[in-house]
Amino acid sequence: MHEALTVSAVASYLSELLEVHPLFGDLWIEGELSEFKRHSASGHCYFNLKDAHALLRGVMWRSDAARLAAMPKSGDHVLAHGRLAFYVPRGDLQIYVDRFVPAGAGLLNARFEELKARLEREGLFAAERKRPLPPRPRHLLLVTAPGGAALQDMLTILARRCPLVTVTVVPCLVQGERAPDSIVAALYQAYTLSGDLIILARGGGSLEDLWAFNDEAVARAIFASPVPLISGVGHETDTTIADFVADVRAPTPSAAAELAVPALAELHEQLHYTRLRLQRLVDQDLKHRRDAVQSAHALVERHAPRRRLARDRQQLDDLARRVLRAAHMATERRRLALQGLHGQLEALSPLATLARGYAVVRNARSGAVLTSPHEAPPATALRLTLRDGEVAATVDR
Repeated sequence: MHEALTVSAVASYLSELLEVHPLFGDLWIEGELSEFKRHSASGHCYFNLKDAHALLRGVMWRSDAARLAAMPKSGDHVLAHGRLAFYVPRGDLQIYVDRFVPAGAGLLNARFEELKARLEREGLFAAERKRPLPPRPRHLLLVTAPGGAALQDMLTILARRCPLVTVTVVPCLVQGERAPDSIVAALYQAYTLSGDLIILARGGGSLEDLWAFNDEAVARAIFASPVPLISGVGHETDTTIADFVADVRAPTPSAAAELAVPALAELHEQLHYTRLRLQRLVDQDLKHRRDAVQSAHALVERHAPRRRLARDRQQLDDLARRVLRAAHMATERRRLALQGLHGQLEALSPLATLARGYAVVRNARSGAVLTSPHEAPPATALRLTLRDGEVAATVDR
């Protein structure tokens, strides 16, 4: 016989077992609410969750109840999310609920909203981390089912719009239990292929068909992409977690292909405008250089040695003419002055007086000019200077 256990020991063991078991710490339970009450004082909610064969007591704390969009009531068929616990004092098994979802919305929708809210809080959907698509990708990677219609549609559109782009298909499963692991593996394989743009795509289907693209591991693999990624999953009305994480969401795989590459007509138009712009730039540059050469030529012409020599020669000729003219005028002035002096000399010259019949009388012995008869007593020898020569004479009285 085994050793007997106390009621407290058994109850505590059950409580600990429920706390450590991974299944009971995070689960959804579907059932009908009964005896639903919210205490006005505490704000906590107490209720039963039951189906045709069993009943489970439940509690929702005030903080969780405050986040409910609408308060449920007895008789509602719901999905309840929470954790199982064993309430030792009363020996009750109960669920602590943090969320109610109407059963009609489905468990998948509830899980979708839960994962979406958690990843959004972590920043996986942040707009500031979204990258722009390359305008002209050279290597495009398609992560999708290898035999699906979605792939054929994308290849047709890519060949029509931009046949020059290199396309590599990275195959994966897009539906079923193994699809999330297959998509994650394909994405990480694509990251090693040196592409500059990735499309993750599959055709339309039900929520269950597209569920692989709502997987957390797939979302985190998309978030890890080293290059921009387009999601093209389902139809226009379908939205997956992959769409929120991707850099760009396309409503369909075909639309994703349209977004990924420019059409040939667009490339031709861009090339045309680029050519016109380059021509304008070349013309402007040539005009600028031509103007610069002309300005330099004019500057050289203004400062050319031959032009400077011509200017200096002109200046020298002008200066020579001015010097000659000044010398001529100075000479003329001196000639006229000399003529005046000559006239004065002529007028004052003794020779002029002599020409009129006068003579200069000198003492023949002393040569002194006599100005009075008393200076020449009788027998004084004289020398008379006439206009044309000299005459000797003697005073006789």
